[in-house]
Amino acid sequence: MASLATAEKKRRPDQRAAFWPTLVVLLGAVYCLLPVVWLVTATTKKSGELFTTFSLWPSFTGGFTDNLAKLASIRGGAFWTWCLNSLIFAGGGALLATAVSALAGYGLAKYQFRGKQLIFNFLLVGVLIPGVILAVPQYLLLSKVGIAGTYWSVLLPSIISPFSIYLCRIYATAVVPDEMLEAGRLDGAGEWRIFRSIALYPMIPGLITAFLLQFVGIWNNFLLPFIMLADSEKFPLTVGFYSLMNQGNDQVNIYNVVITGCLVSVIPLLALFLFLQRYWRLDLVSGALKG
Repeated sequence: MASLATAEKKRRPDQRAAFWPTLVVLLGAVYCLLPVVWLVTATTKKSGELFTTFSLWPSFTGGFTDNLAKLASIRGGAFWTWCLNSLIFAGGGALLATAVSALAGYGLAKYQFRGKQLIFNFLLVGVLIPGVILAVPQYLLLSKVGIAGTYWSVLLPSIISPFSIYLCRIYATAVVPDEMLEAGRLDGAGEWRIFRSIALYPMIPGLITAFLLQFVGIWNNFLLPFIMLADSEKFPLTVGFYSLMNQGNDQVNIYNVVITGCLVSVIPLLALFLFLQRYWRLDLVSGALKG
């Protein structure tokens, strides 16, 4: 009996050993969520309340509605134009990048051709290079072509994403069986039809991941549109808020407007994540049924 009790005690998890990792995780969560809480509560405060006291408690003096009204009317409604531009850049760029990544990743995963390993090595190098390093060379190149300052000057550099191509290549290797592709070829299907009818559906969760990463990256991108665009009518939200801060350094109220705009600009990202998460659930369910 004593030996059984000793063995049972050894099998029980040590609660004290789990305390410190849990504490570290909780501190990390507080560190990450504290700016978000401050952002939400700061939008409810007026300019005097924002700078006189620091408090995470929201204000109920009508500051949120005033800030929203000022945000909607600033520069004749420029905020909504910036929102539309951000949707064009992020949505269009993410869709094009996902389509290119799906085709390139599938080709690298399922076809054998000369120079394939060399292309993949260059792809890995592209993953390691930060995008900010390429912003100035891209501007010089696109200005030579004559499209700098247009929507395409922001969209075109966003189409090629080395990380998304790498992700799609890894995902296509894992979820698209070669036997199914060979069966499609034996049935007389062309390569495009094989990709569209056989390979594309299993790759959907990976494509959604690539789309979300690209959408968030382009939505939050500042340097590329800041370099490429000079017309405020084409600014995305990031550059628009920067221009407000530059022109409103002596205006205290502008900080409330920018903070409120930052909170509103997060809503599309949250909505997109909530809308697309069901496709990940569908993949888990389908995988369980197949198992």
